[in-house]
Amino acid sequence: MNVREGDAQARRTADAVARRSYGKLVAFLCARTHDVALAEDALSEAFAAALTDWPSNGCPANPEAWLMLVARRKIVDFGRRQRNGEIAAADLRVLVEDFDAAYADADGAIPDQRLALMFACAHPAIAPAVRSPLILQVVLGLDAATIASAFLISPATMGKRLVRAKDKIRQAGVPFRIPEREELRERLEHVLDAIYAAFAEGWVDPTGSDVARRDLAEEALFLGRLVVSLLPGEPEALGLLALLLHAEARRDARRNGEGDFVPLAEQNVARWNAPMIAEAESLLKAASEHGSIGRYQLEAAVQSAHVERRRSGRSNWHAVLQLYDALLEISASPVVAINRTLALAEVRGADAALAALGKIAADERIREYQPYWAARAELLSRTGAHDEAHHAYEIAAGLERDPAVRRFLQRRQAELAARREQQRLGDAGADRTYA
Repeated sequence: MNVREGDAQARRTADAVARRSYGKLVAFLCARTHDVALAEDALSEAFAAALTDWPSNGCPANPEAWLMLVARRKIVDFGRRQRNGEIAAADLRVLVEDFDAAYADADGAIPDQRLALMFACAHPAIAPAVRSPLILQVVLGLDAATIASAFLISPATMGKRLVRAKDKIRQAGVPFRIPEREELRERLEHVLDAIYAAFAEGWVDPTGSDVARRDLAEEALFLGRLVVSLLPGEPEALGLLALLLHAEARRDARRNGEGDFVPLAEQNVARWNAPMIAEAESLLKAASEHGSIGRYQLEAAVQSAHVERRRSGRSNWHAVLQLYDALLEISASPVVAINRTLALAEVRGADAALAALGKIAADERIREYQPYWAARAELLSRTGAHDEAHHAYEIAAGLERDPAVRRFLQRRQAELAARREQQRLGDAGADRTYA
């Protein structure tokens, strides 16, 4: 194998490990150092060392164990360099012994402590607004810019919040463990929010072949199942898993044979995954039996209402609108408000939907939010306001990251321009006729 092939193989192996095991490795390190930033830095240096060592010496049979060994050495070296005695020699011995004992107990495998890390990130010592973003970065390895986009704030602001949160974990001595059942439910909302945001990021797959994004969606589903197994009687955990399964069931229908985006209303329901939908419906039914309605159960119920099209050939828009009304009662989310306007348009018409959309137009969070502009463009086009709709489509396409969705929006814009030209020619003909 030449040097170039060795470099490529090393990078492929490192990328695969990062996708598959990043959160597990960080969680293992955090549980022993109680320092998130230190664990991340040590693992980052271990990956850098791998890209230097593996091309010449070959990729190890167990790359996770190799990375963990190097990361442990980095942490020990860091401790020895501390002049203020934060990590004394005795502490280093305990740390090393703890690493070795953990490996021995797990028969050489790295224990999966991601869920414990997620609940540590949702500790009351951490500001509520940053708990879910912190989970996304620490457990799933998302960068601050991606997380900021999901939560509709600037990357700089998000970066600062994440740094402060990691410092707080270290300073407050937050324990890295799954809390007792009474404490656990208090933190559950932020854990579920992070899992949902991770799934949403992984669900956006422009070509249907993005391995990293598919891995992220699968990771979110795994974590969702893990929370349900831990709290089988928690209705919101059941609701979230039902929501994820409903969405994942439609993944293959979101692209046609040419890779073009297909909106929900135009999808071929025969391509929806029936076993996945059946599991989602069963989970949603189990959640409803607890008599405590929450956001994720309502979100899943919206998706369940769309499934009606598989049985009757028509979407149940009245049910969808009622569910969005209920969601809006418990959530001030502009995302919910935007989705509600599209259901409102189907039930009461585009003018009513535009009036509702206008009520959130001043919200700064939506100025660069693509779905707002796409919804506005669609509604304006239905009312015949072609010039304004054309402008909204232009903004929406410019904000869209997914090339397939961008092409879809541009096609809608082109169709609108063609209708506008036909209307102009028709008006000109009418003028000549009556002149």
